[in-house]
Amino acid sequence: MEIHSKKIKMDQVWKGDVVYPVTVLCVEEADTEKIDELKEGEKVRITGTSKGKGFQGVVKRHGFHGGPKSHGQKNCLRAPGSLGATAPQRVLKGRKMAGHMGVERVTIKNLKVIEIQKENRLILVNGAVPGMRGSKIIVRK
Repeated sequence: MEIHSKKIKMDQVWKGDVVYPVTVLCVEEADTEKIDELKEGEKVRITGTSKGKGFQGVVKRHGFHGGPKSHGQKNCLRAPGSLGATAPQRVLKGRKMAGHMGVERVTIKNLKVIEIQKENRLILVNGAVPGMRGSKIIVRK
């Protein structure tokens, strides 16, 4: 079962003494009947497109540590370091380097449904959902 919806905003919901950080999803009109199949407390998978971050270096994109601040280093604090051995005289495919980051299809599993508001076509899900506000999301059981 797939429910097509839009990500609206992040919010907080109080249930008893517990605060849940939730993402509010607005279900499209075509999938309104499918809300009845969901129950509060149920685990779902949510697929969306992640936020774009543009052209990023290796430290942000792949988590490289960079070079030391001392010991003769000057301008290469966030540089990738060596790109490989001298034997093949080229850079091998798959090398982690700087480049475009984000705008990828991402699936987050085991997100808990906190609340369902059928009259407003809203689903409140515990945790973060990939994408910007207003981006299209697919909710699966």
